[in-house]
Amino acid sequence: MLSAESAALVRATLPAVAGALDEITTRFYATMFHDRPELLDGMFNRGNQASGAQRRALAGSIAGFAGALLENPSARPDALLSRIAHKHAAVGVTDDQYTIVHKYLFGAIAEVLGDAVTPEVAAAWDEVYWLMAGALISREALLYQDAGVQPGGIWRPWTVVERRTETPDVVSFVLRPADGEPAPRARAGQYVSVRLPMADGVHQLRQYSLSSAPGGELRRITVKRVTGDAGTPDGEVSTLLHEKVGEGDELLLSAPFGDVFLDDPVDATSPVVLVSAGIGCTPMTGILAHLAALRSIRPVLVLHADRSPGDHALRADTRALVARLPGAHAVFWYEDPGPDEPDARTGLMDLTDTELPDGATVFLCGPLPFMREVRGQLLSAGVPARRIRYEVFGPDLWLPDTTA
Repeated sequence: MLSAESAALVRATLPAVAGALDEITTRFYATMFHDRPELLDGMFNRGNQASGAQRRALAGSIAGFAGALLENPSARPDALLSRIAHKHAAVGVTDDQYTIVHKYLFGAIAEVLGDAVTPEVAAAWDEVYWLMAGALISREALLYQDAGVQPGGIWRPWTVVERRTETPDVVSFVLRPADGEPAPRARAGQYVSVRLPMADGVHQLRQYSLSSAPGGELRRITVKRVTGDAGTPDGEVSTLLHEKVGEGDELLLSAPFGDVFLDDPVDATSPVVLVSAGIGCTPMTGILAHLAALRSIRPVLVLHADRSPGDHALRADTRALVARLPGAHAVFWYEDPGPDEPDARTGLMDLTDTELPDGATVFLCGPLPFMREVRGQLLSAGVPARRIRYEVFGPDLWLPDTTA
């Protein structure tokens, strides 16, 4: 619970802190990585640092958490905390790193805001930080325990047993544990981190959704090659996976994490709607495969948008899985339609003429502009916000909106 005295000070200074968060987080990361360069080795993604996505996500989480505390000082924003905790666990964050972050973050706040950071203001924001850190540490400890790993000890070697080209810029890798031990438990829709050494010796990691059913001894990830634009670099991990990794190679994978998943009892009957665009189809294919493995009778509506049928990764898998589910139906949208999908709709996804089942849980994944647009359409169609669950690839720049 945030104390009344601290709440008053945080409320008074939140506009100034929020307005300076971009500068604060820029200084924070620059100073921390200067002093602690080892944190760039397998903990932070250099592409997200270069694009600014990581610092914007951090700023959003701080502002979102502080704002939520001011609305209700005795409550915690569970959706925001859960999402961050899963992201942290997937890269192996440990308790001691919160102390490191605190040192450099509060140093950056003092540098940017100067005399406005009185001892009383610093103490109030210190309280906010440790409330958030304490909540995350507790959640991450439970996630590690549930995954059966030690805090931070998330990595295992996996062998690539099959590589399959899906589209010109998407490949799938089917993997088996290289140590001969059973595959860890996973839930449909979750992701794993892949950790690779780069040419300069620094390890980089990226999260990829499991695009196959979570049971059994095999796992599949489906990787889109990230091409930089507007001055941003190409994706280091995706480029290396596309150019260098094939059958017989080993990859380091984390335990599965992610708070957007479908645990489906065999007797479940409530509808499910899977909405995606581009490579956002990957967790949806994993959910579909899970439902098919259970021989689920749930009504399932699959909605996907892409540039063309040839660019639609896992399209054949999706069609085959839908055919195995008696209550499933798929609708595709293509900006450039072709003869392979004669019943597809043309253009961007438009739900105006799409009948959405009552009481459905909606899973949403794709580029952020797409998700914002489609979420608005879903809300306008009467789908309650609490029934819309979304997954973001990379730092979550939608964090302030997670309580909506």
